Amino acid sequence: MMTVSENNVTIKVTPPTQGLFDLMIFARHADSRDPYSWVCSYQIQCLEPRDGEQLPENPFNFWGLHQKVRDFGIKESSHKGELLAAPQGTLLLTLQTSRPLLAMYELINKDLDAALSKKCLAAQAEEEKLSCHVLCPFQGYYRLSVFVKDLGGNTFRNAANFLVRCLKPLNQNELFPSGLSMHCGSGISSSHHGLSNPSHPSPIITTKLGKCNITFHTTPELEVTASLSKDKVINAKYPLERYVLVTHLRTKVSVCVVLPESGIYKVGLFGRSKDHKDFTHICDYVIRCFSSPSWPPFPRVYSLWRRGCVLLEPRTGVLQEQSWVQFRVKVPKAYQVVTLGQEKTVLQQTPNTVWEGDVFTGAAGMQVKLAAKFNQHCSSLEVILAFDVGGGSPASLERSG
Repeated sequence: MMTVSENNVTIKVTPPTQGLFDLMIFARHADSRDPYSWVCSYQIQCLEPRDGEQLPENPFNFWGLHQKVRDFGIKESSHKGELLAAPQGTLLLTLQTSRPLLAMYELINKDLDAALSKKCLAAQAEEEKLSCHVLCPFQGYYRLSVFVKDLGGNTFRNAANFLVRCLKPLNQNELFPSGLSMHCGSGISSSHHGLSNPSHPSPIITTKLGKCNITFHTTPELEVTASLSKDKVINAKYPLERYVLVTHLRTKVSVCVVLPESGIYKVGLFGRSKDHKDFTHICDYVIRCFSSPSWPPFPRVYSLWRRGCVLLEPRTGVLQEQSWVQFRVKVPKAYQVVTLGQEKTVLQQTPNTVWEGDVFTGAAGMQVKLAAKFNQHCSSLEVILAFDVGGGSPASLERSG
């Protein structure tokens, strides 16, 4: 193992067997592309070999931080030296930076394939800090390599290679979900898109109740949408998109998530400004829940659910059959708001601009749709939300996010 600083080289050697070994050392100028030149040699006599686990391959030759790591924009690491310990199978590496950087990470272990390795890492990029949450599903040694580039840079450069030792591995069912981006949690990407003051700066949210509410302050021209995914869905009765509801207020956006079952989920946030048609990815969150939640979904949301629309009641998207339900909702710029189900109900607008009324749900299997008229000279109604009418006990349906 070779670690190199600006003025110092340390080489640790573990001979594989008893006997006499030659250690040859080669060097070149740090900025040179010339071949390495032989500098010196040592003879090492090993009288008794050490029974140690083989280290993972390292094609980058050095361990620890790169000797020119400050030129890359990294000031210091949360871990000194080249060996990092993950005694419970988890590790958080943070790197303080002198300027905003983007980072990629590579985790290598003899038992770890490429697909599983990606589920072991959750990366966060902030203005002056890079973070990587690392999970180790096997006992033994890992190589964690860090690659960085400037925001406008073309190529990632290897800035550090850490040796991670895991004594007690994590259960593979507790790994991160697939498909996480390099922007997890709040940071450079969320602030660039106009999101600030996050309720959850960290990318990992653990909930015992099986629900959470992620909020940001936002700019008026930004529209946000969200996706919910899970690698293996077992008991969810509805598509996972029904378990996340985005509400735009005047200066805030709220992403409310309820979970249909235990497990580890990915929440992806996407945004677009007024002059763009397509949504672009902003950041990801990991939601972990190991209790047994069984929240009902939200109503199905249509494209006219826009800034200022607020669902006050009912908050669940599955209504009890043959019952009366109070509806209370804000729909800006609407001239009329109605529900369409077994019968049509016209909601009344209160002085505080809330449309409300009592609605009869009808038989199980039907839908109750919330619709609005946005032009007083046009007779057509636009559907905003759709609620399912289900059987079962009222208590099971009333649990809402």
